[in-house]
Amino acid sequence: MTPFTYARADGVADAIRLGAEPATAYLGGGTNLVDLMRETIARPDCVVDVTGLSAEIAETADGGLLIGASVRNTALAEHPAVRMRYPVLARAILAGASPQIRNMATVGGNLLQRTRCTYFYDTDGANCNKRMPGTGCDAAEGFNRIHAILGASPACVATHPSDMCVAFAALDATVHIDGVGGARTLPFGDLHRLPGDRPDQDTVLAPGELITAISLPALPLARHSTYRKVRDRASYAFALVSVAAALRVDDGRIGDVRIALGGVAHKPWRALKAEAVLRGAVPSDALFGEAALAELADAHPLRDNGFKIELVKRTLVAVLGDLAGAHA
Repeated sequence: MTPFTYARADGVADAIRLGAEPATAYLGGGTNLVDLMRETIARPDCVVDVTGLSAEIAETADGGLLIGASVRNTALAEHPAVRMRYPVLARAILAGASPQIRNMATVGGNLLQRTRCTYFYDTDGANCNKRMPGTGCDAAEGFNRIHAILGASPACVATHPSDMCVAFAALDATVHIDGVGGARTLPFGDLHRLPGDRPDQDTVLAPGELITAISLPALPLARHSTYRKVRDRASYAFALVSVAAALRVDDGRIGDVRIALGGVAHKPWRALKAEAVLRGAVPSDALFGEAALAELADAHPLRDNGFKIELVKRTLVAVLGDLAGAHA
């Protein structure tokens, strides 16, 4: 770990002032940033502690929720409004990491965690454009079982590691951001980038910008939602494939649906093509499989991860079948 200075922000304005300095990183729970610093992947000159900022979960005027960026993952998963009105979010959080990490990790930090690609963490000789732009991507021809099948590029085939973010993508969340250029909001699906030729840039945040909150819309559909994570072991493993979904059936037809996939792309993947196939149709396993194949039409599996195509299909069929059955 390289030497750095530490500052604790007294508020959002103070955090933005401190964060505007070059080579500064914001510190939430530290469950990812500290690892990156220890491995010398992240080398900030200054770390700004923002854990003293908003840690509240508040009702909004339209019936949604406003979640402060410093809310701990455990607190969000256990909140009664989240468990009742957005069960997909509570289940996604509980599927991620260990209880100890969930107790430390913050919501804002979860949005900004970096890939768990082994080549990204291998600083002893592996080439990684995400870690060192222009060096190449050893994962593309290496062991790539956990890597992307959608939205990848020759520069990077890494996947986004978050479970929580997959649920936020399905729920049409909004990200609240502040910085020296002023405050702004961003649809959740626009926060993370596909790799293109700059995989080192995970998000569209400008230097020094700070995530202050995430808001969830009033979405009655979300009461009928769930999250399923398929992984190599039952405890503390990143998703090979995950599905966040919400489904409403009206008079025997799918009235509305939201789907997002994890473990398949550089960002949480909103399955808009699958949703389009499903809306207005009579639910069935055959229809769910058709929707999955529509979403996967542009998939490009690598040598070791072609199984993810069938795994996405089977998982999506199972999840949608469970949600449709709950309406029967």
